[in-house]
Amino acid sequence: MSAHHPSLKDQVAAALDWWRDAGVDYDLSDDATDWLAQPTVTQETKPKVAAPSAPQLPEVAAEPAIIELLTEPLPQDLSAFHEFWLNAPQLSVAGNAARIAPKGESGAELMILVMTPEQSDTDQLLSGAQGNLLAKILAAMQLEKDQVYFASCVPQALPMADGEELRKAGFAQVLSHHIKLAKPKRILAFGTNILPLLGHTAAHQPETVQEFAAEDSSIPLLVTEGLEALSGMPRLKARFWRRWLAHIAG
Repeated sequence: MSAHHPSLKDQVAAALDWWRDAGVDYDLSDDATDWLAQPTVTQETKPKVAAPSAPQLPEVAAEPAIIELLTEPLPQDLSAFHEFWLNAPQLSVAGNAARIAPKGESGAELMILVMTPEQSDTDQLLSGAQGNLLAKILAAMQLEKDQVYFASCVPQALPMADGEELRKAGFAQVLSHHIKLAKPKRILAFGTNILPLLGHTAAHQPETVQEFAAEDSSIPLLVTEGLEALSGMPRLKARFWRRWLAHIAG
């Protein structure tokens, strides 16, 4: 049997039958079409792509300016400063809460510095549980109360006080002036949140801070955990005592 070779007519008829079976009955275009060509995208149909814009950097908030608390000359003697401490409206940090005055004489052997008075203080600084612990500490140091100057960074009890926020509010300036008038020989600060008010950042390790820069000299300084923390952790008491003996007891 000889092989059957379909004629061109038969091939065209078969192709038309194939398209007809596929549901394509008509092609009304008068132009020749290249069915295998890749589709082209004209300028009109090309999807619009937004031009890449420069990346938007997050806005960095400017650090609030330090509030100037010293709009008027501060008292230049310690007694007048105590009056200022109790009455100046710009020093209010806790509404109408009682203000507690510092206690002691200029030139004391040691300045005890805490961030705020105790919540239970009414007319004397550190008259509550923290003051009881401090009395034992001073006895171990063989210091009488009249050899010590007691002070706080703000005049009112302020739970969860933030040293950095108080620095921005201008209290570092007030504290520096207070120390200048008190003229202590040494400073013992309870509470690491005091660091920003003493010219150091909160990131500083207390162990690295050993002096307070006065106007024309420096004062030996020891910053340790707050009295409340020390009262509940014997390990912290032991570390504090070692640091006291090594750096400031002299």
